[in-house]
Amino acid sequence: MKVLILYDYPPSPGGLATQGDLLYRGLLELGIDAHAVHLESEQEKEWYYRWFKPDVVVGIGYWGHTPQLILHPQRYEFLAVPWLVADGYIANYQEILNKLPLILVTSNWVKEMYVRDGINPENIEVLPVGCDTDIFIPFEKNDPKILAVRASLGISPEQLMILTVGGDAASKGAQEVMQALAIINKEAPDWRYICKVWPQPRTKAQNLLDIEMAMHLGIEKHITYATNTVSRNFMPYLIGACDIYAAPSRLEGFGMPQVEAGACEKPVIGIRAMGMLDTLVHNETAFLAEVAQKIVVNEVILGDESGFEPFHKVQFKTPRTVDYRANVQDIAQDLLTLMNDENLRKEMGEKARKRVVAKFDYRIVAKRFVQLVSDKLGII
Repeated sequence: MKVLILYDYPPSPGGLATQGDLLYRGLLELGIDAHAVHLESEQEKEWYYRWFKPDVVVGIGYWGHTPQLILHPQRYEFLAVPWLVADGYIANYQEILNKLPLILVTSNWVKEMYVRDGINPENIEVLPVGCDTDIFIPFEKNDPKILAVRASLGISPEQLMILTVGGDAASKGAQEVMQALAIINKEAPDWRYICKVWPQPRTKAQNLLDIEMAMHLGIEKHITYATNTVSRNFMPYLIGACDIYAAPSRLEGFGMPQVEAGACEKPVIGIRAMGMLDTLVHNETAFLAEVAQKIVVNEVILGDESGFEPFHKVQFKTPRTVDYRANVQDIAQDLLTLMNDENLRKEMGEKARKRVVAKFDYRIVAKRFVQLVSDKLGII
């Protein structure tokens, strides 16, 4: 089996790049003849088509990447198998997607979104994102690297560190977490809430709104927004430095940081919806808050990034849910429970790591990929 993998290569720290790179590494370790190339590098992709002649071209992205992941290899008569996430609504390319013999998606919720929006369920298979359980591991509290992370964030060894990681924090549920922390602030042990976000214009604007909310809630002295650019090498230690990982995300097709937190033996606060129903187990590896609100829209405005002309309006016959909000009271109660019970945090963390190693290790995901391609496409 010869596999060409299209993603953000060489990998940036982002989720899609990590998703693709872990599949690439897993296939190489299985002895599969595989190569990786940037999804937008048309010349280099063509170069691989001409000499490597892959049996299958796997592209990591979302439905809007159809031209790069599917149409480009098809133009050269190669078999395209996209591995897709969702962004709340599949607005275009249904005809192209429905002609594919195999589509991989990251969770059962993502599959539901594609089926809801007109994609044939018979050709969709769930393949979870991999996790490197050799580097995302439990660390001792007195590990010098963990102490250094906490010191750089101004957190003492006695304080509880709650962590959220994302491109921005609000999309990962940070505003709901802050509201919950304001509710329990007087009852809870000494705590700090760290939001690790990526430096970009959109994030900067959202950070200001989040910090303004923290000020209104009266908890701004407990909140730190970390906006430095970091590599994937740093992430295990950042997650390993926290006591609780909190991300009741507003939109989550898988939840890679939640899985990585589990691999580091950290209990997670999530939401009982979307991809987290696959990755987390309520009351065992995580506490999942109930859905308090679904954000529903009747129309969306799309552009050339989705294969439309600029400012193209799509109106729905049936309103579509595009976002979720977790129940703040649930988050508050779950946080307080975990903050006051170190043994419970340890117990849930140990169960979380055991599950991640068994289900989401990148080598297991790579084996599952090979099996799916063999079974569905007859490629060995």
